[in-house]
Amino acid sequence: MLSRISLPQPNVEDGSPNPRFHSLDLTIRQNRNRQDALIEVLHRAQEQFGYLEKDVLTYIARELKLPLSRVYGVATFYHLFSIQPKCKHTCSICLGTACYTKGGQTLLDILTKELHLKAGGRSPNGKVFLRVERCIGNCGVAPAAIYDGHVSRQQSPEDVLAMVKGWMEEP
Repeated sequence: MLSRISLPQPNVEDGSPNPRFHSLDLTIRQNRNRQDALIEVLHRAQEQFGYLEKDVLTYIARELKLPLSRVYGVATFYHLFSIQPKCKHTCSICLGTACYTKGGQTLLDILTKELHLKAGGRSPNGKVFLRVERCIGNCGVAPAAIYDGHVSRQQSPEDVLAMVKGWMEEP
């Protein structure tokens, strides 16, 4: 299956190394092309490229002699990896039991209804990424939202809407 996919090459047409893949190639070689180095290689790729685009995942699969499905599965399983370009801002809504029972779903619903954001998706202008968390471990501050990594306690739908709408309207 991999042979039918157009794979990126580490060299450009004149034979010189492609700088986009140089750091990634070093990491792969330092780990002697070991398959168990997949997570480390994915971390390096994300540092280098900003996110794990399809051609990078395909390249890693080929170099480590792994099925693309396994590389993609690992990249999508761990929340530290991103297969989409990063947005300027991230809003995470906690839907753990405490947050859910105190209105977490309402926070998510208002963003969907008013701003047309979907969980796991980007805003139309690419400025905001909306995540849903199973539990952030701050049950005493429910319902909680995380704005660019900072936990905000006892959020109302109006609070969440104002914050995210403000981000979307930034120049």
